[in-house]
Amino acid sequence: MEFKHTNLDIETEYPKLVRDRIPEIIKKNENIDIRTRTLGNDEEFLKYLLKKIVEEAAELQNAAVGTDVEVELADLYETIDAVLKVRGKTRQDIDAIEIEKREKNGGFEKRILMLGK
Repeated sequence: MEFKHTNLDIETEYPKLVRDRIPEIIKKNENIDIRTRTLGNDEEFLKYLLKKIVEEAAELQNAAVGTDVEVELADLYETIDAVLKVRGKTRQDIDAIEIEKREKNGGFEKRILMLGK
C-alpha cells in the first residue's frame, strides 16, 4: 500500500511522530536523509502520540468516502494502540468504558444531529 499525502497543513508540521520505517522509506524512495531522534520518556512520547491522533483524525475526515476511510481508520487504531500501551491499558479496558458510556448516554444509532439551543 502506497502512502498518499492529503495535502493537509497538519501533515507537514514538524517535529512529528512517524512510523518506525518511514525515514528509511523516504531515503529509499527520495534519496533524502531525514533528521530524527528517539523519544526517551513516556511523557514526551504520549505528547506526540496525542498530536498524531489529531493528524490521523484530520486525514480520516478528509479521506474519500469508501476509498481511504479504512486505511485512515487503521492508522488511527495504530496510534490509539500505542497510547494504550504507554498508559498500560488495553482495548478491552476501553471497550468496557465504551459500553458503560453507551448504556448511560446512548450511541449513534439514531444519527441525531444537534443544531444548537
